[in-house]
Amino acid sequence: MSSRPAARPTLMTDLAPTDTTNLDGYGNAALGWDRARVAMAKPGAEFTFFLGTCRPDGRPHAAGVGAQWLDGDLYFPSGPGTRKSRDLAVNPVCTLSVHLPGIDLVLDGSAERVTDPETLERVAAGYRDVHGWPAQVDGDALTAPFSAPSAGPPPWHLYRFTFHTAVGVAGAEPYGATRWRFRR
Repeated sequence: MSSRPAARPTLMTDLAPTDTTNLDGYGNAALGWDRARVAMAKPGAEFTFFLGTCRPDGRPHAAGVGAQWLDGDLYFPSGPGTRKSRDLAVNPVCTLSVHLPGIDLVLDGSAERVTDPETLERVAAGYRDVHGWPAQVDGDALTAPFSAPSAGPPPWHLYRFTFHTAVGVAGAEPYGATRWRFRR
């Protein structure tokens, strides 16, 4: 095990939009990406993210997940037998949506299972230290004495969500609607 201190969720200083499109129809300026980025990466902030997947027959599925930032990506756990994990095994393309203070955000991208021990431990440490969930690494997955019922029984697979597009709609000043695209 590494002697490095446990990682904390970090701001995505290395990820900036390559394209910004103002979607606002009321004359408001385009929103800055930092507004959403800072809100999502705020240590200790608790938001429910909603993962949107596609079933093999094409029907949509949505489920709440406890996601966290780490080194510029979002990570979330899910039991291997859950609908969302089964969907991602067939088609990794998905969305994450979240209501943040003053701004709603929809991120489009894909999720892949993470099994490397260093990342598993860093994410587990973030859940323990920042979010208060006593996650531990167990082989190539996470376990804990409890989790959200929608996660299924332990152990839980860990997924890295990498997005290429985000759309934000601000419900507080400064108002606006913006789409950001990222080169990943």
